[in-house]
Amino acid sequence: MDWKNLISVDPKVMYGKPVIAGTRVPVDLILEKLALGSKVSELLESYPHLKREQILACLHYATAQIRNEDSYLTPA
Repeated sequence: MDWKNLISVDPKVMYGKPVIAGTRVPVDLILEKLALGSKVSELLESYPHLKREQILACLHYATAQIRNEDSYLTPA
């Protein structure tokens, strides 16, 4: 999936937070809802203007961001 066309960052929209392109829906909001157990179908009901591919693009975006980080967990 080419998430780069579906996620945008613009300093004039939501203070530059990554959002679903063409909307003011922040990527982190979608990720948080998924992490808390929401299903894609539930998000589509809550946000009828979104499409499944846009929600999945949020996951792909997050994956790409983490993949490019050099952070490591250390044992406590």
